[in-house]
Amino acid sequence: MSDNVHPIGRGFCYEDLKAGFRFRTHRRTIAEADLANFVNLTWLTEELFAVGDDASRAIKGRAVPGALVYSFAEGLLLPSMQDTGLAFLNANLDVKGPTVVGDTIHVEVEVTECRLTSKGDRGLVRSLNKVVNQRGETVLEYNPLRMLKRK
Repeated sequence: MSDNVHPIGRGFCYEDLKAGFRFRTHRRTIAEADLANFVNLTWLTEELFAVGDDASRAIKGRAVPGALVYSFAEGLLLPSMQDTGLAFLNANLDVKGPTVVGDTIHVEVEVTECRLTSKGDRGLVRSLNKVVNQRGETVLEYNPLRMLKRK
């Protein structure tokens, strides 16, 4: 196959992004099976997540860990950096509200910073990522700094 044929589904390169650029991901509904699998995989066995019959909870519904919400957000974002992402460098993360089984989330992204690395052969991009539920409520925010390929 020719080198000048670009693969379908390739993510953003550094040059594609400028401060102020915004996009959103597709949506994903969180199922009971997702919660059970995540708790079993990570051993986040806090009773809030592992026990389903506690009627005394302040949160209505089956709460899911913020770590699951963050993980799903990163999965929803994968197409935006497919084949172009080189490294996840850091982020601050803030859980803004509860997420429960049955919630449908998507990620709204705004690029806040772009700069070349010291070598200049790749770029650093920081964004503000808001995970939003079906009611329009922001349930989690984080600001990843990623290293991306140049074109």
